[in-house]
Amino acid sequence: MAFMEKPPVGKVLLDDTVPLTAAIEASQSLQSHTIVRRYSDFDLLNNSLQISGLSLPLPPKKLIGNMDREFIAERQKGLQNYLNVITTNHILCNCELVKKFLDPNNYSANYTEIALQQVSMFFRSEPKWEVVEPLKDIGWRIRKKYFLMKIKNQPKERLVLSWADLGPDKYLSDKDFQCLIKLLPSCLHPNIYRVTFATANESSALLIRMFNEKGTLKDLIYKSKPKDPFLKKYCNPKKIQGLELQQIKTYGRQILEVLKFLHDKGFPYGHLHASNVMLDGDTCRLLDLENSLLGLPSFYRSYFSQFRKINTLESVDVHCFGHLLYEMTYGRPPDSVPVDSFPPAPSMAVVAVLESTLSCEACKNGMPTVSRLLQMPLFSDVLLTTSEKPQFKIPTKLKEALRIAKECIEKRLIEEQKQIHQHRRLTRAQSHHGSEEERKKRKILARKKSKRSAIENNEEHSAKYSNSNNSAGSGASSPLTSPSSPIPPSTAVEHAPF
Repeated sequence: MAFMEKPPVGKVLLDDTVPLTAAIEASQSLQSHTIVRRYSDFDLLNNSLQISGLSLPLPPKKLIGNMDREFIAERQKGLQNYLNVITTNHILCNCELVKKFLDPNNYSANYTEIALQQVSMFFRSEPKWEVVEPLKDIGWRIRKKYFLMKIKNQPKERLVLSWADLGPDKYLSDKDFQCLIKLLPSCLHPNIYRVTFATANESSALLIRMFNEKGTLKDLIYKSKPKDPFLKKYCNPKKIQGLELQQIKTYGRQILEVLKFLHDKGFPYGHLHASNVMLDGDTCRLLDLENSLLGLPSFYRSYFSQFRKINTLESVDVHCFGHLLYEMTYGRPPDSVPVDSFPPAPSMAVVAVLESTLSCEACKNGMPTVSRLLQMPLFSDVLLTTSEKPQFKIPTKLKEALRIAKECIEKRLIEEQKQIHQHRRLTRAQSHHGSEEERKKRKILARKKSKRSAIENNEEHSAKYSNSNNSAGSGASSPLTSPSSPIPPSTAVEHAPF
């Protein structure tokens, strides 16, 4: 079924999780208006981001005196601070509004319109489904869109359709990719949210699941409404409160059990976070198994790509579980990773698991296995009762394709980690070289070398002059010599990065 167009040859598959940074380098005067990417552009972006509920530090407008040199310099500092705040906020820096503002060349497309076109083409061959309404911006991904659905002969039942484009980690062949996507409805596990329908072609995938009014685990933590936009739901929660200890233990055990199930099956996941865990009563069910098949980057990629020991999808899942456990415990994500010290928790057993997944030592030395986490006191005494027998039969040929794709995903991650490590070393070296203390040392060394050169030149000149006098006294003729020019002091070149 060709309901979506094949991507053009040479299409660039961007990693949308790569953090964008912005530095204001200069201002321009155009028709008597001083601009730094036009203040009105910043104002428009800021108005759009108000849905997040965050108080963002955009400098106020000024109509009179806005050509003064001091004002321009102060305005540039204010706008730079505004950009810094946005690009260091994990949710804001990944949203479409900010990406389009900072990188309009790569983010100029209307992805909602593209999704609507593709979904409409799908319905031509599948007339039993009907769109109720688009669920605008309920997720964080730029190239993944959601629609509320219904079946025509069951009008009261609500479902959710998700459509997603390919990502940079799609290494499966088109045939294997489509076969695996269509295999997902056959996956049965008490802690995996059932896929009702799934199909794909060479460029994207479309899946349908039942709509859950209560929402995800993140909706429970943040007390938000599932249909609200992602920025509104999770950027600035009104009340920060973690879950009860028994909930943490039960939900954590359920999530670890399903991760172990997928790892044992050789099925790569790598996309664990609170929005990908659906709550069905007191049962957690994992969402979006298709993400790794599509090659989509993880929500937490910008975190674990900093640590070279987190270099397999299994270790990625464990690290992401640490983020999820932190959010369940404290009602918010960690301010930064690695975490130096943890706030008081309902139990020291919780802190022990957090330290094994988010601490400096863990990030430096590597993650424990899922099996090891299941043996820790926080989860080892949790009893899970279910009558549903897990079932997910993957043909041997497709298992081999998954294994090769997993290795390719990990290889790209390792290469990215290597580049980040090299860049960090270079930045540290440049910073050290440009420090005040280093500049003083280089000046002192330059003076010493200059003095040594001058002394050596004087000694050489004295020796030649003495030899000349001796030659004259013995009657030998010798051409007159002039003192050699002193060697100029070596100059230390100082590099001031901008």
